[in-house]
Amino acid sequence: MGFKEEIQSGTFVVTAEVGPPKGTDLSEMKHHIEGLKDKVTALNVTDNQSAVMRVCTLAIAQVMMDMGLEPIYQMTCRDRNRLGLQSDLLGASVLGIKNVLSLTGDHPVLGDHKDAKPVFDIESVGLLEVISGLNEGHDMAGLELQGKTDFFAGAIVTPEANPLEPQLAKFEKKVKAGAKFFQTQAVYDMPKFMKFMDYAKQFDVPIMAGILLLKSAGMAKYLNKFVAGVSVPQELIDELAPYKGEDALKKGIEIAGRQIAELKSICAGVHVMAIGAEDKVPDILAAAGL
Repeated sequence: MGFKEEIQSGTFVVTAEVGPPKGTDLSEMKHHIEGLKDKVTALNVTDNQSAVMRVCTLAIAQVMMDMGLEPIYQMTCRDRNRLGLQSDLLGASVLGIKNVLSLTGDHPVLGDHKDAKPVFDIESVGLLEVISGLNEGHDMAGLELQGKTDFFAGAIVTPEANPLEPQLAKFEKKVKAGAKFFQTQAVYDMPKFMKFMDYAKQFDVPIMAGILLLKSAGMAKYLNKFVAGVSVPQELIDELAPYKGEDALKKGIEIAGRQIAELKSICAGVHVMAIGAEDKVPDILAAAGL
């Protein structure tokens, strides 16, 4: 089964992600993809993640398919207007890409080209509506297409946002706009996540919990201070604190595996974000008993 069929069947699904390189040397990324082929159902391909210029997502998605792994094509609204977004979506469909994750995108001031002009012609909800329209056979102007798309559209949600209410309102808008699955921002506070799941189950849409590998206590503190919507509980920071270097990474892998094992009975799957340590994803899954 493909990603769509697996997640709709009720199977606990595991996805991960790779970030395209900043340059044309794909050797390290291909090594990571090869190591994940038999471990995950699909791989997200990030789109100029954190507003840092990288190889385009379409090219990497094609490379991934050539290597035998199904991509989840991430698309942000930061860098393209509605013409570019629709054109790239049609191109993705022609290439055989089936899964699209709709994102608004980080502002360029956070990235490596701080003087870049942000587009944001539409945002993530609008992009979901665009995808739904293309699937129905028309573009944003209401003009008929010569061949429609067949995308399985997804979106993101932040269950640990504070306050949570704006996220819930946006979540509902995304469901109405056509989101068929969700991947969450990193989840660490299980009681908060379970509260969100109690709310989300009324919409009957699969939720995949985001698992971000903690590499040190310092990283956990940084996330709490600088990343909105992420809240690492103090007990996890204390658990990591005695460890440094490789030992801290091993402890982080153990924590991530423990989280996944706990989440198996709560949600539809997990999305593992190792960010620079993609080769550790198999170890995380092994620690989870998968």
